[in-house]
Amino acid sequence: MQLISSKQGFSVYPITVPTKYNVKTFNFYLWDNGNSLSLIDAGLDSKECWEQLNSTLSENGFTLDDISQIILTHTHEDHIGLINRILTKRKVPIYAHSKSIPYLKRDKDFLSFRIEFFKQLYKEMGCGDLGISRVEKLIKAVQERENYSIQTDIISLSESDIISGLQVIETPGHAPDHLVFYYPKKKWLLGGDHIIGHISSNALVEPDSEGRRILTLVEYIQSLEKCLKFNIDTVYAGHGRLITNPKELISTRLMKISQKSDQILSLIISGISTADQLAQTYYKDKYQKEFELVMSDIIGYLDYLEFSNKIKKELKNSVWQYSQL
Repeated sequence: MQLISSKQGFSVYPITVPTKYNVKTFNFYLWDNGNSLSLIDAGLDSKECWEQLNSTLSENGFTLDDISQIILTHTHEDHIGLINRILTKRKVPIYAHSKSIPYLKRDKDFLSFRIEFFKQLYKEMGCGDLGISRVEKLIKAVQERENYSIQTDIISLSESDIISGLQVIETPGHAPDHLVFYYPKKKWLLGGDHIIGHISSNALVEPDSEGRRILTLVEYIQSLEKCLKFNIDTVYAGHGRLITNPKELISTRLMKISQKSDQILSLIISGISTADQLAQTYYKDKYQKEFELVMSDIIGYLDYLEFSNKIKKELKNSVWQYSQL
């Protein structure tokens, strides 16, 4: 991606790091509003992301000392990776959704609560031993990252706040804490993982503060529809290409969600009744290779179909069985 500047002096400096994964690139951004320099997201904690950040700063006449704040779209690992490394060089505040704070602070109660949620979820969805092993993997990952707590002020952002000339829009779905940042004068959107050009964003299942499963796909659809109401010409995405046809792309995403929900419904009508069975049938080889993503996706569609009054569920032997309504 190339630097794009506005006549008003506002500039976006893309930091793009190629990857072998299907996301193609990790993208994060420098945002210059003429008075201060912000970092929008912070890539992975990798040598490549660190070097590209410093290279982009240098190429445009900046250093790390010029970064006045870090603004996050959400707290997935590939969007917060460099924060602690930056903080060892320069102390700056972090701006994020209030729901980001327990994750960024590595709150032990929150992380334990989340583990118990997935333990129960995979049991009720019929995932058996594979579900148990993936929870054990999650426990290990939490233990390995227990010292990654962000040691700086975290300031919460919410709908319609303005930060550095950017309007905050809450877009839950891909993550409960997901935000995008809109610059109306140039119709630019710094979009994180809400809209990606070459692949659909996963609406990842998560618990709410009471331990109830969030209807993430329902929220994602609503967030996509919300963005259709804004006059957006360009989206700076968290992965892949610059998006110059956002409304067309959003309409395509919504259409594909509808088509996929019909496919899942057809499988249920055929007699496949549990989330685990549906995941194995629909995703085949991907089921074990990408278990967490696959299960999250199927559960999201089941919740969406139930929300749409197309299916019902019944708990049998501690496993949810789904059928057409």
